[in-house]
Amino acid sequence: MPTKPPTPAKPALKARRGQGGRSTPAAKARQEQGDRSRQAILEAAVHLASAEGLEGLTIGRLAAETKMSKSGLFAHFGSKEELQLATIEAARSIFITNVILPALKAEQGLPRLRKLCELWLDYANRKIFRGGCFFTAASAEFDSRPGPVRDRIAEIMKEWLAGLTRTVVEAQEAKQLDGKLDPAQLVFEINALEMGANWSFQLHGDKQAFGRARLAIFERLRGYSKPGGSAMLPAKRRSGQEFTQRRKGGTV
Repeated sequence: MPTKPPTPAKPALKARRGQGGRSTPAAKARQEQGDRSRQAILEAAVHLASAEGLEGLTIGRLAAETKMSKSGLFAHFGSKEELQLATIEAARSIFITNVILPALKAEQGLPRLRKLCELWLDYANRKIFRGGCFFTAASAEFDSRPGPVRDRIAEIMKEWLAGLTRTVVEAQEAKQLDGKLDPAQLVFEINALEMGANWSFQLHGDKQAFGRARLAIFERLRGYSKPGGSAMLPAKRRSGQEFTQRRKGGTV
């Protein structure tokens, strides 16, 4: 899960150049149409992969889902692996839009760390992806399968953990969290709680899972907070059910 805005994806279809190296209007129109088609395909792919797994994401399965021909899909993705990698990048962009960019509006340090945690829990709870958190599912599916797909998933997860770690360090430098705290340990616990909540929600339908994770995460943060940092955290809550009730009310 990334912590920085995505770089623009390279167009799948390149416009043909006319004299002087300029694209013709017709070529530009074809390129734009191809880009829109690719985007629509990937929107379907991320939801399908989150629910059924990246390994089950084939050209044939996606053709059936999108009501497109296999040959049409091959024009965008020449292989299953290329499709999987493109789907991962699309999921990364969606995660950045829903979690990272809104969190960057918060003040550095503990306020931003709080926002990242709350937005992640809300993102998974709202099922932005059909099958829950895309990267939680993909990590479990490919953790023992070497290759480019596993490597890219691992890179994105490292981005997420590195971003959380950087935010913890900023909170320590601002005297909001205990300077003796091991940032890697705290980030490990936060990530484990978030992924565990997603597992419980998806497998058991536990509607309080994200509330329980929120409760545990902020208990840990309160335990490490300095006097100035405690005021930046939400009031202590007695149960995870309160998170679900607050979400229904439109707040996080």
